[in-house]
Amino acid sequence: MEDRFKYGVSLYSFTEDFGSVMSIEEGFDHIADTGATGIEILGETHVTGYPTPDKAWLDRWFGLLDRTGLEPTNMCSWVDTKLRLGQSLSVEEGAAELTRDLTLAHQLGFKFLRPKFGVISADLVPDPIWAPAVERVLDLAHKLNIVICPEIHSPTPINHPVVHGYIDFIERTGTKNFALLIDTGIFQDRPLKSWVHEVPEGDSDHAKLINGMKVNPEELVGIAPYIAFIQAKFHHIDDNLHDENIPWEKVMPVLKRIGYTGYLSSEYEGVREPWVAIDQVRRQHVLLRRLEAACDAVPA
Repeated sequence: MEDRFKYGVSLYSFTEDFGSVMSIEEGFDHIADTGATGIEILGETHVTGYPTPDKAWLDRWFGLLDRTGLEPTNMCSWVDTKLRLGQSLSVEEGAAELTRDLTLAHQLGFKFLRPKFGVISADLVPDPIWAPAVERVLDLAHKLNIVICPEIHSPTPINHPVVHGYIDFIERTGTKNFALLIDTGIFQDRPLKSWVHEVPEGDSDHAKLINGMKVNPEELVGIAPYIAFIQAKFHHIDDNLHDENIPWEKVMPVLKRIGYTGYLSSEYEGVREPWVAIDQVRRQHVLLRRLEAACDAVPA
């Protein structure tokens, strides 16, 4: 069915495994074994020789894509606005970092680039250079057929000046090469009790990260036209294939209703011990596919 979701996995999910008990070849294989079709990476972490990998590494990369049938989805990058103490990057420098990563993403076959700008507040307001820096590279992004996707990540909710600013930018420029990436951690509605000995109280940013922001998935409806990619953040799927923190049974129907047919890219951020993430990612893919099938079985 053409209106079904696409499924992918971020190599970031295997943070504790990668480079210790897992090679990049094994990472590709574990992703493909879930039935996923997409691979997401962190440029600085997963590309040897970043930002200019040599021919041998590139041959290895494209050979793995061919062997597994995976397609590159989203490359995560950073614009280091705090590179120098007491002095932010200039707009020109920010644009240069974006150009660097757009070029690499295109070279590797990616269609989405998630730049993480340095922030100026605890609720992740990005450095003000983000808008003029991005505007300077929109023509390049269009030429390379890449969508630049800033991430909506806890503790930033959907109804927030950051999100409003991104949407205003899209409307003002009329660009098709800038859109929103939703991190499903914003929907977390139960605390990460397995991670901490004491769950913080109150409404601090730390408490939001541990207890969950409890954003209502229905809020996706209002920003649906601007969503290009979804990182399926999760922390633990139990033995009954139930997510202990993210209410997928509420999220999936809304995604169906708004007509989203892009990627759900697994991003595991649970217990960091070797081998755990491999099992957890597999569990999530079974869970999400079951929920999607249940949604599809309900008459329109």
